[in-house]
Amino acid sequence: MPIAERAGTVVVGGGAAGLAAAWHLRERGRPFAVLDAARTVGDAWRQRYDCLRLFTPARFCALPGLPMPLPPGAHPTRDEMADYLTAYAKHFAFPVRSGVTVRSHAYGNGLHHLRTDDGPLVARRVIVATGALHRPAVPGFAAALDPALAQRHSSDYHRPGDLPPGPVLVVGAGTAGADIALDLARGREVWLSGRRTGHVPVGLVRSAVVRRLLYDRRVPPGRWIRALAVRRGGPLIWQSEAALRRAGVRRVPRVAGVRDGLPLLADGRVLPVAAVVWCTGFRPDYGWLDPRAAGADGWPEHHRGVSATVAGLGFVGLPWQNTFGSGFLGGMPGDAAHVVRRLMPPA
Repeated sequence: MPIAERAGTVVVGGGAAGLAAAWHLRERGRPFAVLDAARTVGDAWRQRYDCLRLFTPARFCALPGLPMPLPPGAHPTRDEMADYLTAYAKHFAFPVRSGVTVRSHAYGNGLHHLRTDDGPLVARRVIVATGALHRPAVPGFAAALDPALAQRHSSDYHRPGDLPPGPVLVVGAGTAGADIALDLARGREVWLSGRRTGHVPVGLVRSAVVRRLLYDRRVPPGRWIRALAVRRGGPLIWQSEAALRRAGVRRVPRVAGVRDGLPLLADGRVLPVAAVVWCTGFRPDYGWLDPRAAGADGWPEHHRGVSATVAGLGFVGLPWQNTFGSGFLGGMPGDAAHVVRRLMPPA
């Protein structure tokens, strides 16, 4: 058995949430290591669809200690966000170990035992910053679609050329679904299925007053809030129902099943499409954590990001962890500060 390396605190995940936690650990002068499964910091953003542009302006996307190199009111692209995270980790010389996946975690006798691609590691504290986007959620009946029909989850879609020629059904009418539908509509027939998620004017998102109300105000605890937010797609911001209509995107009811290998709508229609893009969200996957860390629904048992069942364990980047903004870039630094403060004993 190899001898386990020891660390004071291990941050699992080198995205925005993990880097925010790293900054607060550095400010407290505590030793830590960041383990990131990606080959390079920021790669999780680079793997998303090409047309992605954040609806949050740059001044609200920056992490502590380093502004984004963009005008404050500019809205970063996918690659600009990825490049910023890469530069952020380098600027502060954080001890990030890239390409290292944590395979399992167990807690006992006051220590956290991690099995990683780099060997065993023992830590007094662990901060999980892997986010909530783990396992793509696709309805079970998708397996009954004709094998000749191309299927992609939004996490695997990058550009229209990923799909064969012909009409496309996009399932899920939240922000990602609308983005992808508009991207595809420039050169083909597109149907968009799913309930309307509402529309928030981008001016409200740019407002510092609105941001304070949503990002600084704690939300009451309750799994039903998170469950509702996770099940229902986010409201449209860049996009709108009018913009979808102008682009020629045709709205249809929810997909109820499969008939003759094709998508069956709730109104009984069958759509003769060449491809389906599932913008149906994700499910949590914390199976690698100590079994006591998560509840029956698969989500961590915590209070404001501090585990309620495993000592020395914290989380950053969970939806509705502390405020409405907890799952967004602007809310992660504040949540990270709280978790680090709670986990760190007085120096």
